Amino acid sequence: MSLNWEQTIIEALDPPKLGRWWLTVLGWKLLNDDPREFEIRPALDQTPGLLFVPTAVPKSQKNRLHLDFRPDDQEREVERLLKLGAQPVDIGQGDASWRVLTDPEGNEFCVLSSATR
Repeated sequence: MSLNWEQTIIEALDPPKLGRWWLTVLGWKLLNDDPREFEIRPALDQTPGLLFVPTAVPKSQKNRLHLDFRPDDQEREVERLLKLGAQPVDIGQGDASWRVLTDPEGNEFCVLSSATR
């Protein structure tokens, strides 16, 4: 038996707009630009990807599932993400080594401390 992770689904008020934001942030490839199923992947033949689908319901509480990213340089990456429109958010993380940000629709994600070499 085999189970492969194909994609993560993200409901969005504006799937193409949010999908394009993540496309820019991650530097991934656009697989499908349909407004009902906007999909990006690390490479066209590589999974997992992110699939943005429409919802009419705005986000109203903390995500139960979020993405974590480990950059080479945390401060530089957080600065870049803020310039692209991410927002810092306090979800009760306290004085943690990671930084919690939100995408333009309020979905939390973490930028972990810098990778060690």
